Amino acid sequence: MTNLFRYRAVLSTVASIALCAAAQAQDRRTVAVPVAPGQVCARLVPSSKNDTVRLQDAIDHCPAGAAVYLASGGFRSGPLEMKSGVTLWIERNATLFAIPEPTAYDKGLGTCGTIDDKGDGCRPFISFSKTYGGGIYGDGIIDGLGGAYIVGTGPWWRLAFRAQTDGGHLNAPRLIQIDDAKDITFHGITLRNAPNFHVAMNRVEGAIFWGVTIDAPASTRNTGGIDVGASQDVTITHSFIRTGDDNVTIKAGNSGPTRYVSIIDNCFGWGHGMSIGSDVSSGVSDILVRGLTLDGTTSGLLIKSDVSRGGLVEKVTYENVRLRGSNRWPIIFDTRYDPHAEGHSIPAYHQIVLRHVRGNDGTLVIRGLDQDHALEITLDDVRFADNATWQVENADVTVGSSGVSPPLPDRARGPVPSAPSR
Repeated sequence: MTNLFRYRAVLSTVASIALCAAAQAQDRRTVAVPVAPGQVCARLVPSSKNDTVRLQDAIDHCPAGAAVYLASGGFRSGPLEMKSGVTLWIERNATLFAIPEPTAYDKGLGTCGTIDDKGDGCRPFISFSKTYGGGIYGDGIIDGLGGAYIVGTGPWWRLAFRAQTDGGHLNAPRLIQIDDAKDITFHGITLRNAPNFHVAMNRVEGAIFWGVTIDAPASTRNTGGIDVGASQDVTITHSFIRTGDDNVTIKAGNSGPTRYVSIIDNCFGWGHGMSIGSDVSSGVSDILVRGLTLDGTTSGLLIKSDVSRGGLVEKVTYENVRLRGSNRWPIIFDTRYDPHAEGHSIPAYHQIVLRHVRGNDGTLVIRGLDQDHALEITLDDVRFADNATWQVENADVTVGSSGVSPPLPDRARGPVPSAPSR
């Protein structure tokens, strides 16, 4: 079958209007700098013991609109469950450590800290479940101790590598899990060394991450920064994220669509980049990525899916993006990310816009599924090094008035090699 590659140079006013309209897709709320609660219900100082009971008791007895304040020093705790309207406030010189004991997080089947055929055997360190309001504030640290030694298994992170090499699913706790919640705010906090994802969200309506730092070694696995799933009205801004996995991921599995997300004025260090997918079966739309620097990420901007978990991804705008350092795959917009996938869930990418995007060398992949499901994309002022390589297949590409460099090929150059699955 002949590859489809349609290329249009657009200089018209109509194209300019379309680009401006796409850039408005974002969190529908008016988002301002978060303000910490004015009331502190409990001020805790460190002890030399396990602080789980003391911390959970303070959270449980704190009224909505108030904060549990952790003073300078180190706190050790097992899983904590947040309450609606309650804020955990960690001051600058305070650190909350997640104890590296699988039994503390186990869901009752004895699988936490193991590899099996299911996964999901551990409770998260901090859980926001069916909560309204509240969050985590302060200039302190939450440390998941992912590199700490666990009796019988070694570090949590070694378990992740064993799952990769031997097969099976990892049972390790996520640092923070937000489920079926509304209006959750994180401000100023540093999250580091998660055994699994740092922040995972599912069915959340309204979340702000402002001035957050997320940090894990580049060599770790499954330590993604912020995973946004089946959620809407989310803002991530003024934050620094570097991890061993996707810096930020947007997903939409069976729990529902993800839409109205603003990712504005952030810096990503090492990691796998700014990702959408790979599960987008319920649809992703109205996403704005603006003012993003990716410094040394393996990949850069990704939209990745396949026929086993595809869906509609539309109205996604990337604007004022700078890729620096070594980015082997600066752009991967791929509807066949797993070339061996089977199924009938068609991935379709429409109204994708890149404007004012700068990078160095690397491979730039734009690949629609087939001629009947062409990837629709607009490129305007998109510039990479002369030795960067475009690989375009089954795509309907519109070029804006400020052009593209290096120039796009006149036609598709045959099948696009598979991007690296992770």
